[in-house]
Amino acid sequence: MRLEPPIPAEALAAIRAPFQDAGAAPIDPPVLQPLGLLLDLAGEAMRARLFAVSAEGAEDACLRPDFTLPVARQHLASGAAAGRYYYEGKAFRVAPPGSERPEEFLQIGIEAYEVAGTDAATRLESDAEISALAWRSSAAGGRDDLSMVFGDVGLFAAFVDSLDLAAPLAARLKRAFARPRLMKAELAGEAPQGADRESRLADLLSNLPESEAVGVLQELWALAGVEPVGGRGPAEIVHRLTERAEGARAGRLDAAQADAVRAFLAISDRPEAALSAIEALAGDKGAALSAAVAAWRTRLARMTALGVPAEALTLATAFGREFGYYDGVLFEVRSAALGDEQPLAAGGRYDGLLARLGSADNAGGAVGCMVRPARAFAVGGPA
Repeated sequence: MRLEPPIPAEALAAIRAPFQDAGAAPIDPPVLQPLGLLLDLAGEAMRARLFAVSAEGAEDACLRPDFTLPVARQHLASGAAAGRYYYEGKAFRVAPPGSERPEEFLQIGIEAYEVAGTDAATRLESDAEISALAWRSSAAGGRDDLSMVFGDVGLFAAFVDSLDLAAPLAARLKRAFARPRLMKAELAGEAPQGADRESRLADLLSNLPESEAVGVLQELWALAGVEPVGGRGPAEIVHRLTERAEGARAGRLDAAQADAVRAFLAISDRPEAALSAIEALAGDKGAALSAAVAAWRTRLARMTALGVPAEALTLATAFGREFGYYDGVLFEVRSAALGDEQPLAAGGRYDGLLARLGSADNAGGAVGCMVRPARAFAVGGPA
């Protein structure tokens, strides 16, 4: 396993300082995390990047690839309604083929959990604060070539809603966001490879009454000797499979709709210019989209007030991330010297994660970020 080079203690202290000053409780979640749960939440595509650990008679596990899921699980286990946690520790990911990237590396970060019913203004403030923390920590490493790119899963969802698509088709298109293969198929009017095979169980269950479908699913689990992961019960899984089957039968985008989605996903500019382009593309089609654009202007104003330079920001409507649990604003801090594939910091909002982990209560929102100190350190070279 390749290690990253150490950085001087003074540089690490400077990078760490913004997080330590944020009023968060220190946390040190376990290095081993359940493999099936992470794949269920982040997507099967992550398997190739994970260090899996197997033991006879024990649940398959993996070395934590980052801290978001481990911290969320520990927060949920605490029973606290809200919380803010600071972490510093090693994470582990298999390097892409041919890459010399470190596979064991230090991450420092913060995760913030809000009480249920937190108002929109407070959520915007949290987004701006966490983004500014990531920027300040990255800049403390001494690099002078930093930029920050933003995306927003919710902004894409609001745009899709403005197209007045059939509900199952709209839901399917939203699920394809940040999944290039699926989005390419949607825009080309094609079914993705393997879709027919993958939808057989969904088709079967969708044609049964819900109670009977739940029974069939439980019987299949018993026959296969498997247990559900991710905290999802059989009723929720049946509901999701039914949605998938309905989506598969919902038809395809017509040429005009596909062109509109392509135009939206092509927007990448300084935030105000990007927001104006979104407004011009959508016209007066959706109140939700107008509200999302207005929220972005508020968020940007707050970020710049917290010290993030406006000239360093880009809003890219197609920007997403491989971890599938992000469902709102997301961002990366990048260095021109390292390139787009090696961000110094990353983060975003993942309001639905606690519910997906099985929270019995109406869980509130969540937002967090991390920084890679070895990348942020100006003299350290590419990590």
